[in-house]
Amino acid sequence: MKFLGNVLATVIGIFVFCMVFFFGLIFLGAIMGGDKDAVNVKDNTVIELDLSTVSLDYAGKVNFKDFNYFETNHDGVIDVLNAINAAKKDNKIKGISILNNQSQLGLAQSKALRDKLEDFKKSGKFVVAYSNFLTQRNYYLNSVADTLYLNPVGELDFKGLSSEILFMKELQEKTGIKMEVIRHGKYKSAVEPYLNQEMSPENREQISVLLNSVWNTIVTDISKSRKISIDSLNAVANNLGARTPELALAKNLVDKVSYEDEYHNAIKKNLKIKLNDDYNKVSILKYAKKVGTSTSDYSKKEIIAVIYAQGEIRGGEGDINIIGEGSIKRSLEEARNDDDVKAIVLRVDSPGGSALTSELIWREIEITKKVKPVVVSMGNVAASGGYYIACNADRIFAEPSTITGSIGVFGMLPNMNQLAKNIGINAEQVKTHDNAAGYSLFEPMDENFKNQTLESIENVYATFLNRVATGRKMTTEQVDAIAQGRVWTGTDALKNGLVDELGGLDEALKYAAKIAKIKDYRIENYPEYEKSFEDLLGNFTGISMFKSKDALLKEQIGEEGYQLLEQIKRANQLKGIQAIMPFELKIN
Repeated sequence: MKFLGNVLATVIGIFVFCMVFFFGLIFLGAIMGGDKDAVNVKDNTVIELDLSTVSLDYAGKVNFKDFNYFETNHDGVIDVLNAINAAKKDNKIKGISILNNQSQLGLAQSKALRDKLEDFKKSGKFVVAYSNFLTQRNYYLNSVADTLYLNPVGELDFKGLSSEILFMKELQEKTGIKMEVIRHGKYKSAVEPYLNQEMSPENREQISVLLNSVWNTIVTDISKSRKISIDSLNAVANNLGARTPELALAKNLVDKVSYEDEYHNAIKKNLKIKLNDDYNKVSILKYAKKVGTSTSDYSKKEIIAVIYAQGEIRGGEGDINIIGEGSIKRSLEEARNDDDVKAIVLRVDSPGGSALTSELIWREIEITKKVKPVVVSMGNVAASGGYYIACNADRIFAEPSTITGSIGVFGMLPNMNQLAKNIGINAEQVKTHDNAAGYSLFEPMDENFKNQTLESIENVYATFLNRVATGRKMTTEQVDAIAQGRVWTGTDALKNGLVDELGGLDEALKYAAKIAKIKDYRIENYPEYEKSFEDLLGNFTGISMFKSKDALLKEQIGEEGYQLLEQIKRANQLKGIQAIMPFELKIN
């Protein structure tokens, strides 16, 4: 046995050595070969705006503590916006081409890009777009182009907005697995699919109001860019009046029905080069990396810190997809203790999550606010816990389409009592006191436990109301009237007092500079996530030569099956009382 133990220890030692050596080579290659992808922009260059791999506002900075190695990524939306801004002043850049863009960005992100492209066009440089097939999401972005092309056998999807929610009450009854739900807020529809088999009138009302508000933002921007009345656009959507290239051209939703080679020839003509020659191109992400690694002006001593809180709020360290109190609290502390940082902008893109983590971050903002101004910029969504961590800022900015509010809380626990009975399992308990056993997965929820949980939820809800009321200078009654878990768009949130101004990150930065009384400043992005060797091993499949487990799952069960699996997974991860957005709104 000792011999086998020694052999096993040797094998493990060799394995660990190989892994350390392997990752060491990767880090060494990253350090030594970091300039091999350096971009040398030539004269007469066109940027290709491929956004297919861009999803997050902030791409992140990571500190691998065990290796003393820092990594900064430049493939976030903010990097793309900075690159477009730099391209506006770059004499070598002549225009931007949006070629078969398959963006999965949220509406607020798409609007920020549209606004930045509109600003780019003021330089006299061109923006052109070509698509074989235009989804509604991508048409919103592409419609900003000076000239919009569509393939002769392509399609344009322009039909209005909808939202679909799956209801699982009967599924629970058939399987014997029930979700025990305790909530506060008549609009807190995060748990409604487990309670009903159809949508409640309150939920239908809030989704209808929200979709109409979002649609109004979309058609207002398209109307301006395409010079088509809103009534005409609504008529086109209602009758599917742009479903073919010919109809889209007749309705002025596109400018030209052409093949891709004709599109490229038009760009060459604009650049005044021969049709037989290739024109110079650079991808937006390569250009963004060039801008991100060469444009920081460290001669500017005064700083505005931008702290990105993106993803679900779950606790712990957090990363680019998850908000944890570890990285956010550390970022706030570093920013407030840095004498060069004069103001802080918290960029929130979150549907919420853990109520406890939300409170911990709220508290850190309270401490920070006493030292330096804190301004919030809301992205695609800042709802429930996402609004909780924003409500006490000195000023809140939201995009018109930002989904926010959802001030409400709930608790949810799986229960398998009926399933246990069906398959012949009986759980028996022995206890010293009435409440010693707590909650059992295999027993019906007793009234004592239910009442205690409801009491906790009511306390959290009351705290949530108080936080919002204090931060927004409202009474708790006023907040309660617009709370109850209801979601709002930024436009409606401005009317009911949940936000102060409509605008993006740029507007939030300008306001932060104004109240900090600074003019010439640079921006420092946070958080810097701390990762260990164990974290690196856990993310081993993230290396480009391997497919991630999520990608493999999507291949096997399809996108819809994957989304359903994610819903079940999220439900199982909801530990403790939750302040999370009621549903995920997908705009197509």
